[in-house]
Amino acid sequence: MTSSELWSRETAERYDAEEAENSSPAALDPALDFLARLAGGGRALEFAIGTGRVGVPLRERGVPVAGIELSEPMAAVLRTKADEETLPVAIGDMATTVVPGEFTLVYLVYNTIGNLLTQDEQVACFENAARHLAPGGRFVIELAVPPLRFLPPGQVAVAFDVSDRHLGFDTFDLVQQTLVSHHFTRDGEDGRYRRTSCRQRYVWPAELDLMARVAGLELEQRVADWTGAPFTADSAQHVSVWRKPVA
Repeated sequence: MTSSELWSRETAERYDAEEAENSSPAALDPALDFLARLAGGGRALEFAIGTGRVGVPLRERGVPVAGIELSEPMAAVLRTKADEETLPVAIGDMATTVVPGEFTLVYLVYNTIGNLLTQDEQVACFENAARHLAPGGRFVIELAVPPLRFLPPGQVAVAFDVSDRHLGFDTFDLVQQTLVSHHFTRDGEDGRYRRTSCRQRYVWPAELDLMARVAGLELEQRVADWTGAPFTADSAQHVSVWRKPVA
């Protein structure tokens, strides 16, 4: 078992409603286009597939998808959308769990590699991706660039969302290279807020590239988002693609 925090049944049951905006065609179609193109008619494996926000519509596009998911409640929600034959899911962590067969694409979206709280576990995740890839296959990660440039001396918190229904901010431990995302979400119309938090280990693109090299993968592409916009010093996130050599 890795150090990832386990998502509860309560969290799983409200996840889709809270992520409705990120599940809309406008938000999701560019990612599906990108991933389907890289799959190239082969099989795709999603690490931390969750409730199937990406995996289910990718399967509906004709890409054979399998998943690995640590949280049984999250996988149970996915099961209301696709059965095991349509979209098989193994319960386990993404750093060590192995599923049958080879894949042309392994992908990990939405900052989720940060759920692994140690560098060793993140390296193991890359090695597990390489283990599942056929020669020439790709490993894709979507991840935010750590926003440390917004931290003046002595400050440890950065807000990432301030709206009527949600307040979100990250607090950083710069020595341990970890952050805690804090969420205050208003439930209903009574003015009450629900507080949740989760820990992550933040990772720089260059560190990911070194992890990929350890796993025998080569950087093929890095863009700022799923539309393929150029990655620059001002990019808030990146989509990175590493390839398993053919020989």
